[in-house]
Amino acid sequence: MSEEAAGSTVTVEASFDGRRARGDASRRTVLTFATDLASVEGLDGLSIGRLADASGHSKSSIAGLFQNKAGLQLATVEAGRTVFMAVVVEPAREHARGLPRLVALMHHLIEYSRTRVFSGGCFFAAVSADVDSKPGPVRDAVRAAMADWYGYIAAQVRYAAEAGDLQLDTAGVELLAFELPALYEQANARSLLYGSDRPYEIAALGMRQRLLSAGADESALVLLRR
Repeated sequence: MSEEAAGSTVTVEASFDGRRARGDASRRTVLTFATDLASVEGLDGLSIGRLADASGHSKSSIAGLFQNKAGLQLATVEAGRTVFMAVVVEPAREHARGLPRLVALMHHLIEYSRTRVFSGGCFFAAVSADVDSKPGPVRDAVRAAMADWYGYIAAQVRYAAEAGDLQLDTAGVELLAFELPALYEQANARSLLYGSDRPYEIAALGMRQRLLSAGADESALVLLRR
């Protein structure tokens, strides 16, 4: 290959890489608006036109990124999941699995909603209510994300029981894994409805009491003292 041809190839590749980088940046920016909008208005309220109004991007550019409303909704669910992992799950992984990680998960979960990472509180609480009775690929994506989350909580409860940090049989593990996120979900809903932080304080207290009644050492529950 001649030097001229090689230089032309490099220029074309650089141009392509630049366009791709700009496209990726635009996609991330649009999805930031999309996840926040969906947390308030639900996925049904998320259309290319509505997102164009909210983000300042043109309808044609958004359509080019996501093709259609279903593509936009699916990308928004995945983006919401990415934020949730970064804000709630990854920080908790700094703690040993079992009771320490379980307590950290509940702490970060409450803070994720309380600090309004999304304007509408918990992203998945909002979109789950929106799609729970509407079969299709978008509901499947939400269900998969929620199944992974609930399964992860159950795994930490089970590890804690196996380590002797919680005194629970199989049924007790299942019940506690149900109760802890239920307390959070009710706190999220009531805080949004009443504009108060008090529901989070009550939820943290309820979590502490449930863990103490399951045999947890109080010293392990520092993060849930509000």
